[in-house]
Order: sequence, then C-alpha cells, then structure tokens
Amino acid sequence: MIGFLARRFGHALFMLWGVSLLAFLLIDLAPGQPFDAMRLNPQISQKTLASLRKDYGMDRPLQVRYFRWVQSVMRGDLGFSFAYNRPVWQLLRTRLRNTLVLAITALLCSWLIAIAVGVWTAARQHQWPDRISGLATSFLLVTPDVLIGLGLLAFALHTGWLPTGGMTSLAFPEMPLLGKGKDLVLHMVLPVSALMAVTLPMLVRHVRSAVAGVLGSQFIRAAQGHGIPRRTLLLRHALPAAMNPLISLFGVSMGMLLGASILIEVIMSWPGVGPLLVHAILERDPYVVIGVVMLSTLLLITGNLMADIGLCIADPRIRVSSRRGYGL
Repeated sequence: MIGFLARRFGHALFMLWGVSLLAFLLIDLAPGQPFDAMRLNPQISQKTLASLRKDYGMDRPLQVRYFRWVQSVMRGDLGFSFAYNRPVWQLLRTRLRNTLVLAITALLCSWLIAIAVGVWTAARQHQWPDRISGLATSFLLVTPDVLIGLGLLAFALHTGWLPTGGMTSLAFPEMPLLGKGKDLVLHMVLPVSALMAVTLPMLVRHVRSAVAGVLGSQFIRAAQGHGIPRRTLLLRHALPAAMNPLISLFGVSMGMLLGASILIEVIMSWPGVGPLLVHAILERDPYVVIGVVMLSTLLLITGNLMADIGLCIADPRIRVSSRRGYGL
C-alpha cells in the first residue's frame, strides 16, 4: 500500500507540473494583457503602463515568470492578483471553502440518491420504475446546465419559498446559531439541487448498470436458490460486488461537480470560486486563473486518489497486483 501511494503521489506531482506549464503557455498565447484596459484611459501614459509591467514582472520572458510563480507557490501565495492587489491564495481561501461546502454536499446527496434509485431500478428491470427512471435521467442528461440553473432560479422567484442568491442573508451576523444554520441550508437548496440535477443522471445509470450486471451472475442465482431475502441479496451481495466500477466513478463525479459548480455559482450568485474565475478572466488577471485551474486539478487528483485507495481496500486482487508491481 505504501508503494502504491508513493507512485500515485508521484503521478499527481507530475500531472500538477504539466497542468501548470500548459496553463501558463495557453494564458501567454491568449490575446490581451493584464493592463490593456488601462490603455483606454487617456490620463495613463504609456510610460506608466511600461513601469507597471516592469514592477509586476510582466515584461519578463515566460520561463522567468513561471519560475517566479513556482517560488510564490512554495511560499503559499499562488502568485499575485493584479486586480485585487493581493496574493492569490488570500482570494481563493474563503471562496474555495464555500465551493467545497457546496460541492461536497451535492456529492454526498447525489451518491446516496443514485445508489438507492440505481439498486431499486436494477432490481425491477424493464418494469415501470425502470422506464420512468430512464426517461427522467435521459431528460436531465440532454438539458443544458444553464437551463437547469435558470429554471430553478425562476421557480424560486415565482414561489418565494427559497432565497434566490447568495450564501447568507443580510441579517446573518445577528442571527442565533440555529437561525444561522437554517439560513445557510435554505441558501444551499437551489445550488445543491442544480448540481445534483447535473450529476445524478450519470450516477444513477452507472449504478443501475453495475448492479444489473451482477444480478445476472451465477453466485447471485445460487444465493437466490438458498432462499436469501431479496433485500439482503441486493444490499449485502449484489451491491458490494458491483462497487469496483462505482468507486472508480467517484473521482470522475468529483471532477464533474467542480466543473458544473463554476457555472452554477455564477447563476446562483454563490460566493465561490466560479464568480472569482469569471471576474479574473474579464480583468485578464492571469495568476488568479492559474490558481483556480491548479486547485481544481488538485481536487480532481485527490478524488481519483481516494477512488484508487478505495479500490485497493475493496478488492484484494488489486492489493496483490500492486505489491507485485503490476496494474496499479
């Protein structure tokens, strides 16, 4: 297990390094510079712009700027934001926490519902629950994420049952502890529901497919012949046997949630990484964009690493192959 974790950690570092190089290269090739908007101001001279570029190191070659950024990463700054005039990590710290609260909540709720619905429909293949589930997931899969978010927002505006934006109310600091918790939960309902609607169809289909494949195997038929109750057969025998592809899917689902959360946060005015990324792109703030890309990559790698560790724990064959140097 230690050797397996060491190899995965080495792969993660190599991937982070590759993503950082690619991000720097693409941003450098993109049109526009951080101080281009100031050129439109007649009160700012070209000499002042050149001085700003020199002070912030934007006149240096790409490799020099990359090396200085790596040094800032080692210090824990993740670069410097030109638009906010502060280190990038100070901007990302709070917003990353808000994004993780939203994404982890949606991830847990999505998996709980997907496992329940997937097992239930797999046990009733080609019956009306399976057909209704298939139609619902197909409809959600072809519906754009923007339309889902706007539809939920329109529903909240029409009914007035839920807050239509933000993370907390204006009177949040004066609320008691129980009131703060209730206010936060109410503000989370819309964005969490939107994220669940984006990821749930894929998860339900994969759970159903994995469990349905196991239900046709010989050991399940043998267990049925021994008179094991149907619920026990599904939860204690079929579901554990179908867990390997579902564990692998965990890392992918985390990446999907992080990608979808950027758009949903902008629509729902959730103070997470998404609105910060959009503002940084509009302001041509390169190090904020790179910081968001790197943190998203790190979270995706963490999700895949957790899935790999789960596979090693769940499947003895993978543990044996990892010790021998094969497979993982």
